[in-house]
Amino acid sequence: MSPLNTKHLFSSESTECLPCPDDHWSNEERDKCIPKSIEFLSYEDPMGATLTSVSVSAVLITAATFCIFIKYQDTPIVKANNRELSYLLLLALMLCFLCSLIFIGYPMRVTCMLRQAAFGIVFTLSVSCVLAKTFMVIIAFNATNPNSSLRKWIGPKLPITIVCVGTLLQVIICIVWLSSSPPFPEQNMKSQVGKIIIECNVGSGIAFWCMLGYMGLLASISFIVAFFARKLPDRFNEAQFITFSMLVFISVWLAFIPAYLSTKGKYMVAVEIFAILASSTGLLASIFFSKCYIILLRPDMNTKVHLMGKGTFGI
Repeated sequence: MSPLNTKHLFSSESTECLPCPDDHWSNEERDKCIPKSIEFLSYEDPMGATLTSVSVSAVLITAATFCIFIKYQDTPIVKANNRELSYLLLLALMLCFLCSLIFIGYPMRVTCMLRQAAFGIVFTLSVSCVLAKTFMVIIAFNATNPNSSLRKWIGPKLPITIVCVGTLLQVIICIVWLSSSPPFPEQNMKSQVGKIIIECNVGSGIAFWCMLGYMGLLASISFIVAFFARKLPDRFNEAQFITFSMLVFISVWLAFIPAYLSTKGKYMVAVEIFAILASSTGLLASIFFSKCYIILLRPDMNTKVHLMGKGTFGI
């Protein structure tokens, strides 16, 4: 008899030992079966409450940034920053922060299915927006020559196509995943002695890693393209901010993989939430905070003359 089964036995008044039910555990005296403790990341848990507060705060900061860009939409720095893509990226980042809340609370079938799918789609939307911004920076610089063939790509069609195609492929991956082997809630009674861990089983591990892999591929492409474009003249150095944001994004998710695989229970969920919050914050801070600084605190730099010259902050 294995040690685990021995711990599940209790002694009656007779000499016979009887096994406890799977969801019970014998007490120290081995004369009574007691229920195992149930573990999941709840909103009442200090760790869950902290992550919830951080997520809500991040949503409010992103919403404030969005309002700033809307209010000052006709200023040079907002115009030069590709307004439509910036609005879409900010909305996507708000959804990224909000989707982390789905990971907190008692796992149910609906929330288990929504967790990974919503996370994968909204993050892919964010990275696709960054990729589109990167290409538009390069095209805008190289199309300054009136005879350049790239001038035909200036406009909303190319970035919209990049965002739609990039996101659509992730949507297809998630649809195939949810229709073939969707995530589901389960009671894990083997990972920790004396505890029942209520968790979401990803269903198809291959689909889960395909989703993350595709997101990583888009982020890598954005990083490589922005890295090679980082030495463009100052007024086009948006590529430098994108390079740094993608470096943070990729670093967070590379660190996430070993941390995710080495943790269990509510801590595994907390690791994924932390990765979502950290990578989203990296995108928000790297791409938008410098613009907000100029808009709110340095309006003298928010002029067409300054942006066309050698300023400290370029677009």
